Order: sequence, then C-alpha cells, then structure tokens
Amino acid sequence: MKSLNEIIAQFPEVGKVGEIIPLTAGLINQTYKVQTEDPQACDYILQCVNHQVFKDVELLQHNIECVTRHIREKLKKAHETDIDRKVLRFVPTAEGKTYYFDGERYWRVCVFIPESQTLEAVTPESSYLVGVKFGEFEAMLADLPEKLGETIPDFHNMEFRMQQLREAVAQNAAGRMEKVQSLVDDIEKDADEMCAAERLYREGKLPKRICHCDTKVSNMLFDKDGNVLCVIDLDTTMPSFVFSDFGDFLRSAGNTAPEDEPDLNKIHFNMDIFRAFAKGYIESAKSFLTPLEIEMLPYAVMLFPYMQAVRFLADYINGDTYYQIKYAEHNYVRTLAQYKLYQEARRAVPEMKEYISSLL
Repeated sequence: MKSLNEIIAQFPEVGKVGEIIPLTAGLINQTYKVQTEDPQACDYILQCVNHQVFKDVELLQHNIECVTRHIREKLKKAHETDIDRKVLRFVPTAEGKTYYFDGERYWRVCVFIPESQTLEAVTPESSYLVGVKFGEFEAMLADLPEKLGETIPDFHNMEFRMQQLREAVAQNAAGRMEKVQSLVDDIEKDADEMCAAERLYREGKLPKRICHCDTKVSNMLFDKDGNVLCVIDLDTTMPSFVFSDFGDFLRSAGNTAPEDEPDLNKIHFNMDIFRAFAKGYIESAKSFLTPLEIEMLPYAVMLFPYMQAVRFLADYINGDTYYQIKYAEHNYVRTLAQYKLYQEARRAVPEMKEYISSLL
C-alpha cells in the first residue's frame, strides 16, 4: 500500500508537503488536509473516494469536472471576483486525470479554500441562504452542454425504492413481516401517488435537471462573515428531479426531531424552516423552473421522508443488511419516525402551497 506522501506525489502541482492532517468531517470518504512547505503556496484537500458507494470513479470525476468548469466559466462571464473561493478546483495527475488509482483505492486532490468554514446549525437564516445557493447552483447548470451520468443509479427513484420494499416483503428474510404488515399496507396506499414524478417524466411532462442531491447546510462553505462562498461535496451531483434538492433538505432540516426519534410526539414539520428555504430557493431557481415543478414542490417535501421510511423498512425486513444500526430495532424506529414526518408534511401541504403562491 502506498503512503500518503507517495499518493500526493502523483499530483505534481502540490509541490513539497509539510504536514498531512486527517479531517474527521464526511461520512463517506476519508479526507486529509495537505499543508505545503511554501507559506506563499496554497494548501490542498486529499480524499480517498469510497468506491463501494461510487462504483464508477471515472464517471464521478467526469461529472465533477464538467460542473466545476461550467460554474467557473459562468463566474468569469459575470465578472465575479475571488473565483477560486467560489468554486472547487481539482488538481490533475501527471497523466491529466483528476483522480489516481493506487491499485486498491482511488484518490483525488482539490485546492483548499482558506478562511472558509462549514456550518451545522439549521436556522431560518441559514436555511434561506442554503435555498438561494442551491437554487443558484441548479440555475447555473441548467444549460450545461455535457451529459452527466448517475453516480449512484436510481438514488432518488421512488419506483425503484418501492420495488426494493416489495422484494423484501416477498422474501421476508428476517421473519419480521407479521410485525410490520400494517405499516407496509399503509405505505402501499400512497405508493402510486408518491411515484408520480417517474410517471410524469416518462410522459415528457417533467424534466430532469443537474441537481446536487445532498442538500444540507454543511455542504456549503461560508466565509468568516457568514457569506456563502460555494457548494461542496459534489459526488452526488447528477441528473435528477429538482425535488431531490428541495425535498431532501427539508426532510432533515424541517424535522423538529432526529431522524431516529423514538417518541413520535416530538416529530413535527417546521414551517419556519420551510418558508425560509422555499423563499431562497424560488428566488434563485424560478428563472428555469416550469410551472409544474413549482406546483409539485410540496410533493417533494412529502416524497423524501416517505422514501426514507420505505428504505429503512425494506432494510429492517431484510434483517438490517444496509444501514448501520445501534440496537436491534433501530431501523424499525427510524421507519416509524420518517413515516410520522411524512404524515406531518402531508398535513402541511395546503399551507405550503399557499406560501409558494404568495412568493410568485
């Protein structure tokens, strides 16, 4: 196995390395900060790509290169200043690729953006900024000429997730169906409605956009004054419905409790967070959104807790083979919590629709 120094040496731009510091943030990829010896030179981020999750690293990096190049060109045309702090830049190897395979693992290097920070706190203020930035991110990529692939195929495909649940139910591998049959029946009642996006896409009524597909406050960099610099963690950037960016943010940010809260009475949908995020998002994305996409934004808010409930339930029925669990019934508790959030979001749909109409 090659040492970190040997791996960094494959990216000639980096130059002489002073110190390599492991960073703990990020659940999927191993990440390090590479400090260079030259105080005038920039520092770098070294990442080991998890190719169990992202099986086609060539495609992954193709997507990221296309996206960052296009955003950089847009920023230049807009005469933006300090562009290197407003879009990520990945460093090529001697062969000109933005990744290196050491025989076992895949590595990549991007320029570290100094005096930047990530935030974890979800407030109406931060949710508004996230909405603006992710809407802007999609708007900038609306005319991307290159074709991007799905880095995780069927990631947010509700029909595919229902198929996985039905297969789990048929096999009943862990003998848990007796316990969850009524819950499966409840989920099935709404399945046709919740799979609407895929049907509308096949009918040519709903487009796929280039979306981030992992919208959260911590996937943006801020400067020291709290201004948004750029969107980061671009691994899931791929063609999807805009519902991916809108609904997935509100699944976590709009929940008044953790996603595995056992006390269902604590789970409510936070309309203040919804209003702040929706306001920011529509401000920056309305330039390209179709009337149907805007009309279906409340559907997106229901879709993501519903989809997550389906995924947790399928895993529970299969015997907990996908998600890591902390106790025996963890996936069951997660399912109930996400299904309760779905029900809360469904109740809030008339209020969401009224608010979105007021923005237009």
